[in-house]
Amino acid sequence: MVEVPASRLGRFKEAVYQNERVLAFVPPPLPPEPPADLGPLLGKLSAADRALGRLDGITILIPDEPLFLYMYVRKEAVLSSQIEGTQSTISDLLRFEAQAVAGEPIDDIREISNYVDAVMFGLDRLNTLPISLRMIRELHARLLQGGRGESKNPGEFRRSQNWIGGTRPGNAVYVPPPVDELMPCLDAFEKFIHRPTPELPPLIKAGLLHVQFESIHPFLDGNGRVGRLLITLFLCAERVLRQPLLYLSLYLKQHRTEYYGLLQEVRERGNWEAWLEFFLDGVAQTADQAFDTATRIVDLFQTDRARIAAAGERAGSVLRLHELMQKSPFLTAAKARVQTGLTTPTINAAFAELQKLGIVAEVTGRKRDRVYCYRSYVDLLNDGTGTDQ
Repeated sequence: MVEVPASRLGRFKEAVYQNERVLAFVPPPLPPEPPADLGPLLGKLSAADRALGRLDGITILIPDEPLFLYMYVRKEAVLSSQIEGTQSTISDLLRFEAQAVAGEPIDDIREISNYVDAVMFGLDRLNTLPISLRMIRELHARLLQGGRGESKNPGEFRRSQNWIGGTRPGNAVYVPPPVDELMPCLDAFEKFIHRPTPELPPLIKAGLLHVQFESIHPFLDGNGRVGRLLITLFLCAERVLRQPLLYLSLYLKQHRTEYYGLLQEVRERGNWEAWLEFFLDGVAQTADQAFDTATRIVDLFQTDRARIAAAGERAGSVLRLHELMQKSPFLTAAKARVQTGLTTPTINAAFAELQKLGIVAEVTGRKRDRVYCYRSYVDLLNDGTGTDQ
């Protein structure tokens, strides 16, 4: 194994948690010193850049870009939350947003809904504020509002020791910087974000930032979700992407053991090159999957629209309902009436026609307050989440 210079390695500092003394890790500031060797990574960097460019250009193909973004962000929210241990699916989230379930949302769905809110907030915030510690706190506050997160100081950096794995710092897999080292680490992190680094391609810088944020672990909860969201927001801020269509949660979920192992490789051995290789592979695969999903959704909408147009005299009202279900794949007659202005008999007839064509299915089995699902569309959105409708 090649010996790594000590300048790439962090240091350990004693921290005390509930009368137990542990060694907490303090990462060195970015960029790595000596710099990461990008030579062997140029092929993977080029492949990732090409995949990102193709994804960024997909807006030419998508007739309704905000709609695709609306749904794709929700898929990422589900996957990112599943990494943290939630059990809810994209179907659960869409049902909740369509008010197709009774009662208060369960905590899992609330957390996913908060993630959607944080993504859209972050995108809008980039118009008035650069990525900064302030923005990161604001994103965190959005993520943890309500439900289980309320007790974990939403929007505030931690004032006590945390840890990863194990039941306490003494048997943890990883112990992040102690509280008295937290702000110096974060200040250096923010300075690196803002520092011009022409020698570092944006994708490489995004990969460095992600690991550093995960190592600092500045919050009591929600660090993983914030850290994954920062990758995409940084690429949008750098104008690598015009819209936040790149999310790595599916890739990280599928390679969870390798992901956590590589984070430790950086901390323990300064092995940034192994992490960056994994990261660039993930970007390329994720961008290609997003492009494929987008084209399949576009094809589905076009095919179904053509079938509806050829079906008969009620095509106008049926097409309006089909268009609405592209944004609300779970839909009730009551919501359709409000959104379209059509009468209840017209809506019921349109739903019946969509059922006859096999485009939607009624999912409650009830005679009243029925909920209709655009099943093929939901299946495409569920693809890769490890869930079934």
